[in-house]
Amino acid sequence: MAGALKSRSRRNIKNVQSSDEVLSSPSAPSSTEPEGDLETYSKEVLNSLIRDGLPPTPNNFSLYFDRLLEDKSQNTRSEIISIMELEESNEDESSIRLEQSLKNGFSSIKNILGITANLYKNMSLMTKILEKRKDELRASDDELTASNVADALEGDIAKLNTILKKQSTSLKGMYDETASIIKNVENETIFDNQFGVYNKRNLITKVEQEIGLIEKFKHKSSLIMIELSRELKASVKNDKAIMLMTKTIARLLLKTSRRSDTVAHYGDGVFAMLLKHTDIDSAKKASERLSELVSNSNFFLADREIQLKISIGITDITQDHSVEETIVSSIDGIEKAYQNPKLDFAVILRNPK
Repeated sequence: MAGALKSRSRRNIKNVQSSDEVLSSPSAPSSTEPEGDLETYSKEVLNSLIRDGLPPTPNNFSLYFDRLLEDKSQNTRSEIISIMELEESNEDESSIRLEQSLKNGFSSIKNILGITANLYKNMSLMTKILEKRKDELRASDDELTASNVADALEGDIAKLNTILKKQSTSLKGMYDETASIIKNVENETIFDNQFGVYNKRNLITKVEQEIGLIEKFKHKSSLIMIELSRELKASVKNDKAIMLMTKTIARLLLKTSRRSDTVAHYGDGVFAMLLKHTDIDSAKKASERLSELVSNSNFFLADREIQLKISIGITDITQDHSVEETIVSSIDGIEKAYQNPKLDFAVILRNPK
């Protein structure tokens, strides 16, 4: 499913083998073989797989694609790599930054635990000192001795208070640093843990990439936005039940999505599906199937059976419109669907700029 997929790097894969497919060394292409455009090269890769008796699965194709590219001319490599880079999203760099942030966060937490342990030790020490001074007061018979014990206790408390202030200041600094690291980690994440799909940040990145690919290859792709029916939410009036329904919608989106689709939570219970290489007519059919699947998924609230319903907005992704314009157009489609109670979805098309 799209929500569970993670793109893999296509570079530096020498000596890599599939866990379920045995990969033999691809036959080296002859020097007389054409070094044309991407389509010609892809056919060459496919022919090499067939010639070597390997199934043309995505994994084997990717491995052969990279391996055979090493034998091409510099111009051909540069041309093909430039096309591949349009699909890539610097996820390795993001992973490195995320890992560094996590390591810094663990280090800060370790320091916080160390300071907390020292605070606990000092408080325990103070308890023992109080007990000791209490025993001394009980054993004293004269006022002078009691006064000396009280003075000593005051000095002990003053010393401990100075230590605790320093440790509290350090603890606050470590806490602020850790909170900042956690915030940075959240900003780097691409997954929405609440619904088990990609988050808004990843959606914007994917749509932006798709706009670039459409500009290059002139294919058609679509974006649909989905939300649980507002009328349904208004009739239920139960936040916990609404959350469970929304999570059910997320699971159904993942169930119906293709590997190439991106399912993401845009925010406030609104989901998005990026349908790559899908025109508006195909997006309508996908929306019809999704609406039917959802409507056949009943939800039980106490002794009440509720039929789930969603509203969908559909728009096309074009090189003439920005990510923000594309998302807004799809959301406008949801609003348009609400204007006609008979519609489960509505399409918003934009004129070329």
